[in-house]
Amino acid sequence: MMDLTMGISPCPNDTFIFHAMIENAIDTRPFAFKPSLLDVQELNRLAFEKRFDITKLSFYAWLKLRDSYEILDSGSALGRGCGPLLVARSKKLDLTTAKVAIPGELTTAFLLLRLWNPDIKNVESARFDAILSGVQTGRYDAGLVIHEGRFVYEDYDCVKIIDLGDWWERKTQMPIPLGCIAVKKQEPIISYKNRVEEILAHSIRYAFKNPEASREFVKTHAREMDEEVLAHHIDLYVNEFTLTLGDSGREAIRRLEEMAACQNII
Repeated sequence: MMDLTMGISPCPNDTFIFHAMIENAIDTRPFAFKPSLLDVQELNRLAFEKRFDITKLSFYAWLKLRDSYEILDSGSALGRGCGPLLVARSKKLDLTTAKVAIPGELTTAFLLLRLWNPDIKNVESARFDAILSGVQTGRYDAGLVIHEGRFVYEDYDCVKIIDLGDWWERKTQMPIPLGCIAVKKQEPIISYKNRVEEILAHSIRYAFKNPEASREFVKTHAREMDEEVLAHHIDLYVNEFTLTLGDSGREAIRRLEEMAACQNII
């Protein structure tokens, strides 16, 4: 067996779709996948060091790393009604001066925030699971929440300023591209791309067919432990685009690239 290093996030959508690969519930020959579970911003950062053979990336990070990584057709997080939210304790907020917590400067969430309102300048990176508590306690005036945060922000006495996924969909009529799985454009790794895609697609189909199989694995790594929230997270972020990008998924990525290029932020 040939070892391949792999970086994924601990978020339920990733652990759900990769469970079968990691736990050997499916045939992964000729590869043995060696996973590291890290926050997405850390994965984005490490990609610039080419740390992993296969890695989860925010699409914004991938746009900056196109010469180094190639997107796999399977494993991406795209969809509708699943975008990042800008939240605060009150809607009466001057965003040009407010201190806004973001889940990382390489996240697609931050790219969308910049596309929506380029006048937001006072930002500070924080772990995605520390943003809501930071807003609640007043450390931040507002926070850009992703993943499970969109389901629980009201529990932290926060109100929604804008749903950036809804903004994107109204502007483009396309699904929102959030994150992808990419492989190094480096021999011999890139030559394994087709087989890795087959294995990942098999792992995703296994997850769809056996949704209970990964439950404990998902719970072990999740930041939010409520089972209803975990199930909602998976239902929202794991969909037909996860199995294959398709024409509409690829077109959404191209549109994101065009919009970012127009504002000179890639």
